[in-house]
Amino acid sequence: MPELPDVEGFRRALSACGRRYVSDIEVRDAGVLRGVTVKRLRKEGEGRRLGRAWRHGKWLFAPLDGGPTLVFHFGMTGSLWCCSRDEPFAAHDRLVLNLDGARSLRFRDQRKLQGVQLVDEAGVGRILDRLGPDALAVDRGELADLLSGRRGAVKSALMDQSVIAGLGNLLCDEILWRACVAPRTPARDLSGTAYRRLHTEMGRVLRSSVRAGCVPPRRSWLTGRRDDREPLCPRCNRPLCSSRIAGRRTVWCPRCQP
Repeated sequence: MPELPDVEGFRRALSACGRRYVSDIEVRDAGVLRGVTVKRLRKEGEGRRLGRAWRHGKWLFAPLDGGPTLVFHFGMTGSLWCCSRDEPFAAHDRLVLNLDGARSLRFRDQRKLQGVQLVDEAGVGRILDRLGPDALAVDRGELADLLSGRRGAVKSALMDQSVIAGLGNLLCDEILWRACVAPRTPARDLSGTAYRRLHTEMGRVLRSSVRAGCVPPRRSWLTGRRDDREPLCPRCNRPLCSSRIAGRRTVWCPRCQP
């Protein structure tokens, strides 16, 4: 599932297309459109120039100069590609923005769990109102404030987009493992030291993942071991545990995260 680093990579892909004009919009599957018809999307999008794209959490915003904003949410399988207009279509290319300069911006999504919106300034505000601060912008004191009032497990709190925007399953497990915090620990029971470790490791994991454009499956990371047949902790080489928290498969080390 795309998380903050992936969406930052998609922002870079969109920016690589440049601030070009949308010559025409091809909707290959209207099932990815949310709250906008094909007719309206073409009417309000074609002929406008792409503005400077920006990201908040897992959401990507692409303003159209003098018009509304295209909003992308990538669900579990979505991605965004900038390519030549004559590039062959992939099986799951759902929405295509053909640009001047023979460039093409393609929204690709197999499962279509989320999709693409077209919203005005107020609509952008309504989306942001549902989200917590972006994970890359949270300072240490703010992290403690955000989590200390939460009754549930710290893993659940970190994954809640209304608390902190951008963290998904892989990032949360990686951060908690590095910070030596058990995922089921109640968020409000964490010590000041634990909050400091969480903030430090969150920053390190995010910065490294953003550079990679994904949560990298390095063997020195929990991410690189979690899908092994018999996964072992990269730190202590003991067997990893797996369970479900907040509806997602959670992996941790019972020795490093007591």
